[in-house]
Parts: sequence; structure tokens; C-alpha cells
Amino acid sequence: MTPKVLLADTTRWHNAARLAIGLAKAGCNVSIVCPTHHPVLKTSAVREIFSYSGLRPLSSLVAAIEATNPQIVIPCDDRAVRHLHELYTREHSRETSRSEIATMITRSLGAPESYPIVSARYDFIKMANQEGIRVPDTALLNTVDDLRSWQARQALPWVLKADGTCGGRGVKIAHTPKEAEQFFLEMTRQFEAARVIKRLIVNRDSFWLRPWWNRLRPAITVQSHIRGRPANCAVVCWDGRVLAGIGVEVVSAQELTGPATVVRIVDNPEMLLSAERIACRLRLSGFFGLDFMIEEGSGAAYLIEINPRCTPLCHLQLGKGRNMIGALWRQLSNQPFRETPPVTQNNTIAYFPQAWHCKSEFLQSSFQDVPQGEPDLVQEILRPWPDRSFLFRIYKRFTA
Repeated sequence: MTPKVLLADTTRWHNAARLAIGLAKAGCNVSIVCPTHHPVLKTSAVREIFSYSGLRPLSSLVAAIEATNPQIVIPCDDRAVRHLHELYTREHSRETSRSEIATMITRSLGAPESYPIVSARYDFIKMANQEGIRVPDTALLNTVDDLRSWQARQALPWVLKADGTCGGRGVKIAHTPKEAEQFFLEMTRQFEAARVIKRLIVNRDSFWLRPWWNRLRPAITVQSHIRGRPANCAVVCWDGRVLAGIGVEVVSAQELTGPATVVRIVDNPEMLLSAERIACRLRLSGFFGLDFMIEEGSGAAYLIEINPRCTPLCHLQLGKGRNMIGALWRQLSNQPFRETPPVTQNNTIAYFPQAWHCKSEFLQSSFQDVPQGEPDLVQEILRPWPDRSFLFRIYKRFTA
């Protein structure tokens, strides 16, 4: 049986294309629901492509699911995760034949009771602490007064985070109380009209319109700052059981709180044990990633947040136990998977195109994770479609 997989992506980023290629090579029938001008159009790995509307995202998902009848739907960004959670709630409450969509989402993401937890940073950290996982002190901020209460018991610096953000864009490190208050006020205006209009016109991203129209206010948390080096792991799991996973430490990143450009593969039992506990507690299925800080001096791993979706590690096939695509194929097809040699023996991975854009000093000594045999995709990733627009070039010129 050929496993049927549906990817869902709203960002026009390349993780979905990389995952699609890996799944197709493993023997899956891959479809995707995505915006126009997505990099995935530059690869033949995808059988069917469906339009993902920023104004009617749930209808887009329903149309793609009904047309493909997939065994699993894999969200490739945080907005797609939220849309699937919302769609589950809507379909589960209906007494119609379409309730099978709710069943499919449960099979893809895991127990519905987990959905509010993985989407809320504060609730997730609270749950992880209950599981005995090492986490930094964390508080939920509703007003500026909450920051002042936090100040009375926590030394600076502090890390402020806004829910519904990714790639480090909703994370700020405050070194003074005044700076923390400024960051808090900025984060509460995440979906203000001016920013939404900029995203719509310059970035061609219509997905910001819906939360603005619904007057969404992101939840904001504050964490104690752990001095050390960032690390993360990614796993694929099924009904609470981890099937495969990879752990890395960040060698270099775009910014202090930004996404990694170069990582080093590590064997860190504490990180993967945390993933196993969380998958079991929440009965998760599919891909997810965990971000950590490795404390300076002690080497202790502090869990700081979850990414309930595929991450840049998920397509890498690094041998038995570290081949997430192969493990998922085996689960979906109910057949033994013929393991292939690791794509590299180098334990340092340079992400493409991030490491190229920042001209990382580690580029030449790393395994360069360029999509092999996909020249059109490589060119598209190096210069994505929204960045080629006239308005984007004007905006970058006056904001550089």
C-alpha cells in the first residue's frame, strides 16, 4: 500500500518542499495545500497541489482532505497547526458524514486534548514541569503590572515570547524593566492594522487578515534567561510513541533569537527523553520539535518551547533511529522499511539557504543540505518569490 500524505503550509517557506521530496523518495503519494508561488511548485515530488486561502483556510483544508483522502496531514508551519486544531473543533461538533475529517486530524496530530497545550507556550511549559522536565521559570503576562510582579522575584535579563509566532520573530530578550515593558506593548500589537497591511502588500501574505479581523491578541509569556547555548530535537511519533528523532546543538544562527543556520548532531539523552515524555503524556502523532538551552557550566538541558509541526531536521535521513521519514513510512504502510545509508557522516549540518545567506564561516566544513537533483527548487529557495517583488525591494531599501 502506498501511503497518502497531505502537507499543509501557509508560509511559502522551503521546509514543506524538502519534506515532500523525502516522503516521495520513500514511496509516499504526496499532495499539498499551500499559497500560490510556493517553492514546492519547482519540484515534481508532489502529485496534487491545492490552493490555501488566507481568508478561508478551513475551507481550503476541507477541500484538499476530501479530494485526497490522506492517511495523515502534516502541518509545516504554526498557522497550519492552528487551522487544523480549529477545523477539528468545528467538524467534531457536527453530526454529519464529514466528522471523518475530525477522525483524520486526530490520527494525524494525536489526542485532541493536547491541542490547546501545544499551541500555548505557558500551558506547555507548565505541563512539561509536571512531567519532571527541567524548564525555566515562566509566567503568563496579561498586563504590564504582571511584569512588575515578575521583577520582584526574577533577576534580569528576561525572555518575552508571543504565542502564534515562529522563527524567533516573537521572542525578545529584555535587559531592563523599561525594555521589557516596551517589548510587551509591541507584542500586544502583533496584529495591528499597519503590520497586517504591510504583510499583505509587501510580503503577499493574506493569512494575517483573519486574526486581525477576529481581533486576536496573542498570549505573552516571560521566562527566566538561561545562560548557555541553544539546542533542539525533532521527532516523529505515533499515538504517543516516538518512532525516530534527531538532536542537535546550534553552531550559528541568523540572530540571537533567530533560526539556526548551522547545527551539530549530538547524542543528548535528556532532550530525547523529554520528547518521549511529552509525546506519551499528550498522545501526540506526527512531527514535532523541542527547543532547549544547554546551561553554561552544568550542561543541563532546559526545555523552553515546542514546535508542534515539522522542523528543518525532519527531512534528514541519518540512519536507523534518526530517519524520521523512513519511520513514518513504515508506520503508514505497515511494511518493513529498507534502511538506507545516512546522507552524511559529517555531524555538522549547514541549513540551506540560511547558511548561504549569512555566509557562515562553518559552511565549507559542514554537510551542505542542498536539495540534490532539484536545480529549479534551489534557485527558487535562494530567491523566494515574495522577495522578488518591486514593493519588497523598495521596502528593504528604505528599512535597511
